Amino acid sequence: MSAPFFVRQDLVPERPAPVKTTGFIGFLRTRLFNTPTNILVTIVAALLLWFTVVPAIEFMLVDAVWTGKDRDACLAEKIGRPVGACWPFVTAKFSQFIYGFYPEPERWRVNLTFLLAAVLLIPMLIPRLPGKSINAGLFFIAFPVVAFFLLHGGGLKGLGVSWTANILSGFGDSIGEGGQKLVALSASSAIGPLLWLIGKFLALLGTVISWVLWPLTWLRDFIQTFNRPVWADLVATAAIVSGLMFWLGGGMRAGVRPLVTSLVIFACIGILIAVMGLDRGGLPVVDTRLWGGLLVTLVVSVTGIVSSMPVGIALALGRRSTIPLIRIFSVAFIEFWRGVPLITVLFFATYMLPLFLPGNFSVDGLVRALIGIALFAGAYQAEVIRGGLAAIPRGQGEAASALGLSFWKTTGLIVMPQALRHVIPGLVNSFIALFKDTSLVSIVALFDLLGQLQAAFSDPVWSTPTTLFTGFAFTGLIYFVFCFGMSRYSLFVENRLNAHRRN
Repeated sequence: MSAPFFVRQDLVPERPAPVKTTGFIGFLRTRLFNTPTNILVTIVAALLLWFTVVPAIEFMLVDAVWTGKDRDACLAEKIGRPVGACWPFVTAKFSQFIYGFYPEPERWRVNLTFLLAAVLLIPMLIPRLPGKSINAGLFFIAFPVVAFFLLHGGGLKGLGVSWTANILSGFGDSIGEGGQKLVALSASSAIGPLLWLIGKFLALLGTVISWVLWPLTWLRDFIQTFNRPVWADLVATAAIVSGLMFWLGGGMRAGVRPLVTSLVIFACIGILIAVMGLDRGGLPVVDTRLWGGLLVTLVVSVTGIVSSMPVGIALALGRRSTIPLIRIFSVAFIEFWRGVPLITVLFFATYMLPLFLPGNFSVDGLVRALIGIALFAGAYQAEVIRGGLAAIPRGQGEAASALGLSFWKTTGLIVMPQALRHVIPGLVNSFIALFKDTSLVSIVALFDLLGQLQAAFSDPVWSTPTTLFTGFAFTGLIYFVFCFGMSRYSLFVENRLNAHRRN
């Protein structure tokens, strides 16, 4: 008997096509409209973009005015149609936004400074290019000196060893005089013992500073006996710099390389002075009160970012120190600067700091603001870096100690590189915040990009209803480009340094 069997007479019906999960349709189906909540959020976001982005594009591009010589080109009643952004206003004020009131015949110095900064910075940001140590040395050490003489002008007279000795000795004398005044005041004050103690400490500190500076002041007096004190001061300064580089490089124990480096530095200093004519007065002096626009914004932000990093690293290490005096000082410094707003720091540095300096000594207003911003930002960077140091296991330092490495080698070669890698997002976040906070310097009579924009609004030639919005849109784009660039590059560095952790 044969087994029963079945033969299908009809075809099997086709199955429905699988849901597409790739491409634009798949993205919409799986990411934007896959759940009722996502559908609602997508609709709300689309409406928000429709009512914000579309009007912004219409204002900045579609209804914008691109040519004109005065306010008549941007008035609706003059041209007979709706008027958007008044870009002729930006064109007319563009040089003011970039240079401020910097003299027009000398603006090539600003352009050359920007070009040198780009030439030195771009290769340093590309990981595959060689010579990072030389590039970093040129950017962080040589470029600030060259940029100072390019932007400010002037020569070497009044700088160098003699200038440094005068500053430090005057500072020490000022501290000692202040201590003596506090001691004299303690006899008639209700808090006499406290004032007496502080005054004695300051008087002792002034005496110690004078003792420490004795070789420098002796060298200053010796230099001033020459007929050409500028050249003598130059030679002494270059010799001291070369000697420090040779000593930091390990001296004779490290071979001839530190010595060659020192001699190259000495030769480069001489070539720079000869090319720029610094011994003959240098370029014409341009007072910092004439600086403005993007120039001031970049000078303040870059100086604050670069100078705040060593301050932050030193404070972070000091706060973790086992020496009570160093730890207490670091904690007090950080909490003080984090406890006051930046506008207060700028006011103090601009208007009150000169009261604490010797009578024959003055500091430029921009330099005072730079010092205040660097100390303020350094306190915030210290806490970010301390978080990275706390993330490093104790075994890293213990293993380095077992290998015979000193504290500084352990910190510089093992602990600190790992800590900085952990806190890249926090550091860049602080950099971006500092770049935007530079707009506060306009309150202390330093016209940065936004300060120049506000000054341009007072020009009656371009007084229109859309001028205000056009100016803020233009400056907003500049700030966005710089901040977005820092954000993207930090993400690139973070992914590159953490490539070994990806699966």
